[in-house]
Amino acid sequence: MALVSIVIPMRNEAENIRPLVEDIVDACAALDSYEVIVVDDGSTDGTVARATQLGTEHPQVRLVRHAASGGQSAAVHSGVLAAAAPIVCTLDGDGQNPPSELPKLWGPLLADTTGRIGLVAGQRVNRQDTWSKRFGSRFANGLRAWMLKDGTRDTGCGLKGFRRDAFLRLPYFDHMHRYLPALFKRDGWEVVLVDVAHRERHAGRSNYSNLQRALVGVHDLFGVAWLIRRRKKTAPIEADE
Repeated sequence: MALVSIVIPMRNEAENIRPLVEDIVDACAALDSYEVIVVDDGSTDGTVARATQLGTEHPQVRLVRHAASGGQSAAVHSGVLAAAAPIVCTLDGDGQNPPSELPKLWGPLLADTTGRIGLVAGQRVNRQDTWSKRFGSRFANGLRAWMLKDGTRDTGCGLKGFRRDAFLRLPYFDHMHRYLPALFKRDGWEVVLVDVAHRERHAGRSNYSNLQRALVGVHDLFGVAWLIRRRKKTAPIEADE
């Protein structure tokens, strides 16, 4: 069984997939066992063909496909369901998350002897995005932090590591990937924050605009706040044998 599963949600990233996957393979060389799960979210370019070719070159690479695009959270969720490892790490398919940062994610989880760490979340420094994207992200993160009190400055970073079983117990909804620190804390898990690098997109363009993010973000934010208030607040006491 794989020790760590790397899940990459992708949509129309044909020009980015080879350098990204090969960088991931290099970053995972120190692991005893791992797998890379490419989740194609209804691409209309050559992403699937190139992922299939990479699978023949690297046996650790698997492909999961969506017939139609369901969004990033749906792709991550499908990848986690398909994962064979107890620890899952994610990163964006556009190549802006350097795979060399992956050990920062799985390291604390594999070294955790308490069993209390549920999530390791990357926080981007020196972001290589447009001014408008950075401004929109800063505003959204500030509003989210004020409402949810999740102690995280950057939940939009795709670099995250978590316990597979804990993730699958979270309530699923579209765009949930942007609220993982709050959702893990809601379930009583410790969240570790690590600074990670960021780089320019190698090719292609973003699938989402600031306006699209803002429109769905308002509804999501109030929904997550509701989920936190309505969390289960007690657990059964184990009976003595």
